[in-house]
Amino acid sequence: MRAVPEFGHALLRELDAPKSPVIETFAEVRFKDPGGKAVIPDGALVCRRGRKVWTCLVEVKTAGAALRPEQVSTYLDVARENGFDGVLTISNQITASSAESPISVDGRKLKRTALWHFSWWRVLTEAIVQHRYRGISDPDQAWILGELIAYLDSAASGAGGFEDMGDKWVAVRKAAHDGTLRQNDAEARTVAERWEEFSQYLRLGLSQDLGRSVVSSRPRGQSTAARLEESVKHLAADGALVAVLRVPDAIGDIRIRADLRARRTLTSVTIDAPREGRAKSRINWLLRQLTEAPNDLRIEAAFPNARQTTSMLLADARADPDKLLYPPEPRREPRSFTLTLARAMGQKRGKAEGSFVRETRAQTFDFYREIVQQLKAWQARPPRLRGADGNEVPDGPSPEPPRIEQSDTREVGEPPIRWRAPAPSSKVETTPGAAP
Repeated sequence: MRAVPEFGHALLRELDAPKSPVIETFAEVRFKDPGGKAVIPDGALVCRRGRKVWTCLVEVKTAGAALRPEQVSTYLDVARENGFDGVLTISNQITASSAESPISVDGRKLKRTALWHFSWWRVLTEAIVQHRYRGISDPDQAWILGELIAYLDSAASGAGGFEDMGDKWVAVRKAAHDGTLRQNDAEARTVAERWEEFSQYLRLGLSQDLGRSVVSSRPRGQSTAARLEESVKHLAADGALVAVLRVPDAIGDIRIRADLRARRTLTSVTIDAPREGRAKSRINWLLRQLTEAPNDLRIEAAFPNARQTTSMLLADARADPDKLLYPPEPRREPRSFTLTLARAMGQKRGKAEGSFVRETRAQTFDFYREIVQQLKAWQARPPRLRGADGNEVPDGPSPEPPRIEQSDTREVGEPPIRWRAPAPSSKVETTPGAAP
């Protein structure tokens, strides 16, 4: 961060750190707790701008090492006693935002001191986006950041992304397939937590390749605990795990559904149908945009004021688009279309070929590349000026129409007749008894 300030400021911006000319970094800073015992965090960061001084302690874990709640709690106490702004933890545990921590601490410790968390995958993502898309003004600093990216991307660094779904994955997958999984099973919550990390891994991976901030779409204000509870409930009831990713300026959100009962992974996107034209014209509008899409892509059309939908594969829709019309009323215009691509679920653990992690990641990226980024939202055409024949647009403005009292003196299109005042007269005729 000190060597490449542009990268450091981009990473610390959401922690409310001021944009200081220099980011001061320290390693293994020594403190003492109230009992006199030495406390040595891995590091500290200091940003100064004007009168504002922002300071935080840093605790780092690599490889499979997990953060320890008691250790982080001690660092929070030290930060509070010294008037620091907070504690930043960095590990391979992936969270949705820096405000969410993978560990639980006493909430009373967070009243005056903040606790932030970055995953190494998030740090690598920010470095790639800054280096590849935003750019670094200084060539030497750009080289340093490139070396950091190469190091973090190496397995030897211990700063990996997402490895697998955990040791409970196989048992939960089988129980969900057999319909014996229950909401109160501890293994179900463990898998739900891993799925949450995996969805963030996919989100950050897309951000790396797109250079834009991809986010997870969820209800506003929903806490991590409530989100996990919802995932466990859905997993036990339907045997499925669901994640929704939102790419800036894309036509719709990407919905990823891992169906453990059917052992299939489905990626889908829902788009609005055009608001003009006949029903078949709106369907053809969609088909024209799917010329390069795979034949097994499923199209589902939804209609206003109707629960019934129509659905068929893209290959069949190309042969007979009329089958996507609303059967009871073919003239009813579709309201929206949902495009779904289904693939067999990877069964292996880890990230090797045929694994759940690798196959789901590949399907998500292929779905965005081949379908989502190719689609354009419908846009109404602007109103057009028309000529006298109703077809061509005139070169100049239309002629001024005649006044009502002069409408019989000229035809439309002729030059207007200008009114002229009568010439002044030396004699003024008056009528007897009239006012002069």
